[in-house]
Amino acid sequence: MIIYKELSSIEKVLAYPAKTLYGLSNNLEKHYHTVFVPKSDGSKRKLSVPDLILKNVQRSIADHILAYYPISRYATAYKVGSSIQKNARPHVNKKKILKLDIEGFFDNILYSRVKDVVFYEEKYSEPIRILLTMLCYYQESLPQGAPTSPAITNIIMYDFDEKIGAYCTEKGVSYTRYCDDMTFSGDFDEKEVIALVTSELQKLGLFLKNRKTVVIKNTKRQTVTGIVVNEKINLVKEYKKKIRQQMYYIKKFGIESHAEHLGITDVFGYLSSLKGQVAFVLQTCTQNAEFKGYQEFLQNLK
Repeated sequence: MIIYKELSSIEKVLAYPAKTLYGLSNNLEKHYHTVFVPKSDGSKRKLSVPDLILKNVQRSIADHILAYYPISRYATAYKVGSSIQKNARPHVNKKKILKLDIEGFFDNILYSRVKDVVFYEEKYSEPIRILLTMLCYYQESLPQGAPTSPAITNIIMYDFDEKIGAYCTEKGVSYTRYCDDMTFSGDFDEKEVIALVTSELQKLGLFLKNRKTVVIKNTKRQTVTGIVVNEKINLVKEYKKKIRQQMYYIKKFGIESHAEHLGITDVFGYLSSLKGQVAFVLQTCTQNAEFKGYQEFLQNLK
């Protein structure tokens, strides 16, 4: 295990001088701006986004320090090779699915927990622990726009994931956590699972978002992070139908005319977005010949 006791060691690994690191940590309010991003439920998510210099320092912390921490196999977001499809696959063709959400996940992770669990005293000297924690924390929460925040959540949730995962393995239940979304599937007593999760989250100062708790039996459409899992991983029909409609009009009238009809002025941006949607379908339904055709058609558009 690499030990960081001298400031020079942090300067070397991050490739930034101490003057820059302390200058940023002592003037954080000058290096963040607020962005509001629409959520699917109509509300808005507040993001604290770092400026370029702070973001680059945070990216260096993520790449050269945080990347070497263990991540639970039950955590399916914010790690190499992760995807919502991989998060969904363990829950295919199950009798019952339980979905749980963590309330204010990033906002409710404490400064002291980041310092004690991530930058712990056996590995870092006290001045370095304080410096690194300050560089990764802002206004009493983990800033959702910071490159370090996703990795920090996985590190903090490691013991939780392992304990819940061990319980589920013993009970024959599949468990995954994609950021603040937890999914359980199989044949089990959901009340028992909810009680255990609630108890373990409270140890971390976290709580369930009870209004988002959902139990879905296999007699209904079961979705996990937007992926249908009743018999195989698939997408909801509405998603593919919307793309089909767009492709129909683009082929009939041309992409510029269709974009103009929709009131879209950035045709290149619209095309890029549509390509991304088609690629997402093919990530989920890899052998879909129809969407492979759409992908080829869009790639050949001028």
